Amino acid sequence: MDILDYDNFAETCLEELKILQDKFKDKYDVDWYDNWFYNQSTGLLTFSTGDQELNFKYFDVGSFSEKSNTWKWSWDNDSTLDNVKEKVNIVKEFGQTSNFSKLTNGYFASNEFEAWEFVAIAAKLTNGIGVYRPVSDRQLKLFFVVTEFVDNETAKNIKDKYVECGSHNYRRRAFVCKHLNHKTKVGFEEAFETFEDMELLEDDDFQAWCDECEVVRRTEDGWNDKSMEFADIKVVCEKCYFEIKELNLGHR
Repeated sequence: MDILDYDNFAETCLEELKILQDKFKDKYDVDWYDNWFYNQSTGLLTFSTGDQELNFKYFDVGSFSEKSNTWKWSWDNDSTLDNVKEKVNIVKEFGQTSNFSKLTNGYFASNEFEAWEFVAIAAKLTNGIGVYRPVSDRQLKLFFVVTEFVDNETAKNIKDKYVECGSHNYRRRAFVCKHLNHKTKVGFEEAFETFEDMELLEDDDFQAWCDECEVVRRTEDGWNDKSMEFADIKVVCEKCYFEIKELNLGHR
């Protein structure tokens, strides 16, 4: 059995990436758009000009620091959300099988050329449709693999499930009655049993209300205009939802 050589493999991946990237740009013309925005919570990379949008699913491969000349894989970065770094574990597992230390060490001295090798390898191993490096003034350069095109209607439905929170950035939305808060215990009733980071069905949302609302709901034999008016439902982020739940139920 032939032993795979890292340098030859990385070089091949770079050559394939050049072809892949040309096809990606020819098909989607991402350079035409004035703005770009990525959201770890939704896992969407969005390009826009005016009211025109182009959306993709992506995952974060890692980052290269020009200041320290180091590379950090996203799986080793606690500030990167799990949903946009899960796929990079495929690279790590391949590195373990092939005994390629650069694919298994989380953080080490490197250079930008190697960073492009890493993203090329990630694109190959995950069947990405292209790659993207967000351009900013920071000395930290991020490297993404684009995995699939997302039509605007689907992207809107995904984005509508999220809300911007002053404390927790962008998180999935949740609905609670006006009486639930971060300071006082008022009871906690849920539409269904929940836990943090759980996957929700397409039509489901986190929903909770207090003991008083539950009394009114039962008196009214369910949710109606009167019980809904009493609850006066408000939107919070998922993280706030579980902080409020913890306050009221006192367990994790």
